[in-house]
Amino acid sequence: MAEQVEKTAKAENRTTSELFREAFRSYEEQRIAKILERSQKRFAKNNPMGYTEVDVARMIKEYRAEKRTARK
Repeated sequence: MAEQVEKTAKAENRTTSELFREAFRSYEEQRIAKILERSQKRFAKNNPMGYTEVDVARMIKEYRAEKRTARK
């Protein structure tokens, strides 16, 4: 594998350090994308109605308004 890295670096006029940095960035991006995908699936499962933050804020405001009206 080391030989492949050196050949690739030479062919692309880059250093092996540059290749490793790029490879690590790519790995991190893929890892983060997988984490986000799992989080989104989990969120969708726990939020079957598809509520957004805006929806929640609106519903809280409506609920509080109903409570105020009921007290009067």
